Amino acid sequence: MNQHVLAAIRSQPWAILPGYLEALEAIATRVLDHPAVLAVKEDGHQERQISAVAQMGVRAPGTRGSMLRDGVGMLPISGPIFPRANIMTEMSGATSLDVAAADLRALQASPDVRSILAVIDSPGGAVAQVNDFARLVAASPKPVSVHITGMCCSAAYWIGSQAAGGMSMDPTGVVGSIGVLISTSYQVNPDAMGRRELDIASSNAPNKRPDLSTEEGQAQIRQMLDGIEEIFIGAVARGRGVTDAVVRREFGAGGTLTGKAAKAAGMVDRIEADGLDGAIRRLAKAAPAAPRRTAAANQLALAQARALA
Repeated sequence: MNQHVLAAIRSQPWAILPGYLEALEAIATRVLDHPAVLAVKEDGHQERQISAVAQMGVRAPGTRGSMLRDGVGMLPISGPIFPRANIMTEMSGATSLDVAAADLRALQASPDVRSILAVIDSPGGAVAQVNDFARLVAASPKPVSVHITGMCCSAAYWIGSQAAGGMSMDPTGVVGSIGVLISTSYQVNPDAMGRRELDIASSNAPNKRPDLSTEEGQAQIRQMLDGIEEIFIGAVARGRGVTDAVVRREFGAGGTLTGKAAKAAGMVDRIEADGLDGAIRRLAKAAPAAPRRTAAANQLALAQARALA
């Protein structure tokens, strides 16, 4: 069974910090003393999550995991991101996009919610459905803002960059890791039972099972990853109001940026000295602001009207 789970992990592309993907694979095979698993346990995410929940108020009506404080509906996105609920999301603090989407719609519909704050501390996750969820965030009829309490990396940044209300972060927050990877393996020696596994594809499907021991096979997989990365970069560029070239050049090139460096690069809008509590108080005091893209459109319309006048 563990090998089937590992095979499922390795069968799909991921937008996640590499160390977390390594930890997921180790957990799948029950190697719980693996260095990657121990590193995740010690990265402080559990303490950050407990602290964040304590500041977010009460459970928002009609939601499974969202909170409500002073008119601000908070949508937590924490831990590895998966498209659907599973044992990891139910027991390990990971995020299910189908649950998050349902909560987002509930916050949008609630008369008690004036604005929405996505509270993010995530290394990223599986690519499946991330673009669809990011589009829900971008199209929200109520302004969505983001505050980063820890990490907002890879798939999490893909989502967070779409927040029309802007992005703030703790001074020690980490953003970036824009890119896509896949973990896989190929047979080198016969297995422990003295048998070698072989896959034979049909005559007209030579690319169905590429030989990953060759440069040609790796290039085929990389071509697929590059296609996903192109969509990822395009979404980030639209969300942050910059060009694709700026994202490729200034947004870490797959690495991460912290605090002031992230703001200087344009990856976030604000360093929140008072952390999550400060972000909530700021949104609670402010009237619902025009989303960044709506405000820009209004300015353009005003300039055109003045030109005609």
